[in-house]
Amino acid sequence: MIYKKILKPIFFKSDPEKIHDTMTKIGSTLGRLTITKSLISTFLNYKHPSLIQTIDGVMYQNPIGLSAGFDKDAHLTQILPSIGFGFEEIGSVTALPCKGNSKPRLWRLPKYNSLVVNYGLKNIGCEAIAKKLNKQKFDFPLGISIAKTNCKETVDTIVAIEDYYTSLITLEPFANYITINISCPNAFGGQPFTSSELLDKLLTKLDTFESKKQENSKDEFPGHSLRNKPRYIKVSPDLSKKQVDDLISVSEKHNIQGFIVSNLLKKRENSGIPLEEFSKIGLGGLSGKPVQKHANDMISYIYKKTQNKFTIIGCGGVFNAKDAYAKIKAGASLIQMITGLIFEGPTIIKTINQELVVLLKKDGYTNISEAVGADHK
Repeated sequence: MIYKKILKPIFFKSDPEKIHDTMTKIGSTLGRLTITKSLISTFLNYKHPSLIQTIDGVMYQNPIGLSAGFDKDAHLTQILPSIGFGFEEIGSVTALPCKGNSKPRLWRLPKYNSLVVNYGLKNIGCEAIAKKLNKQKFDFPLGISIAKTNCKETVDTIVAIEDYYTSLITLEPFANYITINISCPNAFGGQPFTSSELLDKLLTKLDTFESKKQENSKDEFPGHSLRNKPRYIKVSPDLSKKQVDDLISVSEKHNIQGFIVSNLLKKRENSGIPLEEFSKIGLGGLSGKPVQKHANDMISYIYKKTQNKFTIIGCGGVFNAKDAYAKIKAGASLIQMITGLIFEGPTIIKTINQELVVLLKKDGYTNISEAVGADHK
């Protein structure tokens, strides 16, 4: 109530990127102190045995995670477990540092529960992220999203593939899972790896990451292991069923355990928002409610198409427990969110988890894994 009635109206009168940067600094500071983490956890962290799952060898205390795109440079890894998140995905991280696209690059559409995002893969680069993560321990699973550096050089396919590979070998020691982001709508050169031919080349290269690299990384980053790290592909909601079929077909031949469905919506004509609403807004992909149906439909399609062969992480338009549960019943094992956190406030994570327990009990499930894909059983 305090957030929605007092803080949110103040925040929403200011530049969204400045507010984001300020809150990130505050969160980073709070995460350094044991007393603040414990106090916040007392009020916001909620645990229940029915929410615990082990997915691709990784245990999650609850299914609600922070999506990549919010904590680009791993500032919030220490505070987010106290807020109640079951996991986090940082990034997307690229091989080289990237300042991102020109400002302004973030806009709010409060009427439509959406953001327009045009950051352009802003991050400090994989080497700096690795050094930061090497000094930390984590109280929840950490995913790392990798993408190609946003620059004209990575338009060349060979350069782009090497860019991904550099990030993979640098960051995999610190991740519980790796996301291969091929669907950022705001980067130089577009989304070339949505092509099945180019995706096959990319995944073939990433598959070559061998034990020799593991041993070298152990020397540089002792205590971190590269073995058995799940890999997921982040999917665009703009893909046709034919493109999704091709994506699945290629993934079946490689070391891919699942998909994150989905990224930002690029095609504004499919958002349900009148185009005149964008007259004072720059380029960028849409988050939040406009993505919801596209993501849910694609989750259902992939789940049915693959007969639960792949793990699905649902992302897009989650503002409450019913939104999360719809994705779970459609076929998602885990849920990610950003926009719902911004619009509803930090207590939303606890609320969603509490209400998921109620929904599970109502449907006769003892664990959330039993509800995954329930719409198709």
